[in-house]
Amino acid sequence: MSAGRILVVDDDPQIRRVMRVTLTGQGYEVDDGKSGEAALDKLREERFDLVLLDMNMPGMGGLETCRAIREHSEIAIIMLTVRDSETDKVAALDAGADDYVTKPYNQSELLARMRAALRRTPGTHGPHGRLSLGAVEVDFDTRQVTAQGRHVRLTPKEFELLRYLVTHPNKVVSHRELLQSVWGPDYGDQVDYLRVFMNQLRKKIEAKPSQPVYLLTEPWAGYRLYLPSEPH
Repeated sequence: MSAGRILVVDDDPQIRRVMRVTLTGQGYEVDDGKSGEAALDKLREERFDLVLLDMNMPGMGGLETCRAIREHSEIAIIMLTVRDSETDKVAALDAGADDYVTKPYNQSELLARMRAALRRTPGTHGPHGRLSLGAVEVDFDTRQVTAQGRHVRLTPKEFELLRYLVTHPNKVVSHRELLQSVWGPDYGDQVDYLRVFMNQLRKKIEAKPSQPVYLLTEPWAGYRLYLPSEPH
């Protein structure tokens, strides 16, 4: 049985060949494209479970391609970047990527990130119905978020992070518990990684992200979702 269908998008043919061999050996079905335009064409024609998308490509770059994919699809996307800077990571997440991996990447790390991106937290384990966080409305049944009537797009992992915190309202949830519950057992110690995702989620949920009201930091411990009254 296939572990999933992967689309590799990179303008370097050598990287595409190596990725195809590596991922096929891990049980994935793999197709590839050399540009953002080619990726969009393939996604219109075929079904994939995850896109590995190079950030720096000539023509239609990775960020633009990611935004175009997100207009129509919630497919898992991992952005491949050449610089390990927080600016690049934030740009990837802003564009709608679920995750990012820095080149040159370790094979085991990439495979772990892929498993985490393909992992979905079952909806039956979380809250249902609607929840109001100030001017933000979260519909857990449709996975829709609106702020003052405008649609707010959360990546699948951002939504699962919010869902997990809402499941434990007004309680401190440790960094390790959040990482392992949302991303999987390989992520327990990556506190800086969690911080990037939490900052992105605050930008979308909080009126003043630098002064959060709902998504609160508990120094050295974890995070807490503040609710005036617990959801039904």
